[in-house]
Amino acid sequence: MRASAWLTVLLGAPLVVCSQPPAEHSPQVPQRVMSLSLCTDALALDLLPPARIVSVTYLAHRSSDPVLAAKAARVGINYGNAEEVLAEKPDLVLAGTFSTPATRALLRRLGAPMLVLQPASDFAEIRDATRLVARVLGTEARAEALLGHMDATLAALARSRPARRLKVAAWSGDGYVPGRGTLFNALLEAAGGVNIAAAPGDRSGSFDIEQLLMARPDVLAYGADEPAPALKTDTAVHPLLLRLYADRRITYPELFAECGLPESADAALALQRQLLAVVARMGPVSRLGGTP
Repeated sequence: MRASAWLTVLLGAPLVVCSQPPAEHSPQVPQRVMSLSLCTDALALDLLPPARIVSVTYLAHRSSDPVLAAKAARVGINYGNAEEVLAEKPDLVLAGTFSTPATRALLRRLGAPMLVLQPASDFAEIRDATRLVARVLGTEARAEALLGHMDATLAALARSRPARRLKVAAWSGDGYVPGRGTLFNALLEAAGGVNIAAAPGDRSGSFDIEQLLMARPDVLAYGADEPAPALKTDTAVHPLLLRLYADRRITYPELFAECGLPESADAALALQRQLLAVVARMGPVSRLGGTP
């Protein structure tokens, strides 16, 4: 997907992204930025100093990721309300396509300067979006440093793929297993794993426990964030799964598998290290595919 296709710019005043963007402290770039979604929170905190961020959402302040939470603690907090935006009058609002729809609709009608990001589904889209947002903010050097680290990490991942390509299911118990075209799939492929929901002929990533066992994944991957008590939580840790996959359950940071950030490469690295550990535990005799 081209960068221009997945960034929507809705502006009350002209904002020009030119071939030679102005410097970070130029009056031509937004100096007071407000974020209304967790993913744009993380990107703003990556690219901007605290002094240029009016606020990020309460989700960033409560994030289970300690680095994000520590960064968020240095700036203001918002709850995604249009009233907060109108009171602060930021130079630019960052938002996501799946967050605060009523607020975005009102700000659009009022002509507020707003930049809306769609979620990334692979590292190419992360690269394009990070660069485009950085051009708007005048922080290209910072973006290139982050992307340089991302690309170096991806290169290292490609050199250290597991000897066995393990079949992995991202399992939360609600029946949805992210498949082809998702950021989780991009992370897993970079880590050297095989996504059971990305193979041709699979049922759109929808699995109950019986279908999951029939698919015979080698590894179950659970989101590292603590889930709220619910029926799906009980299903995710079904006693049968706990027994069959006692030493073949891994975790991944959901933030970086859902938000397109340069740090998503580090999440892929964490996945690969766990896959390598599973391969090492298997030893010379394979115990794959849910065999007790």
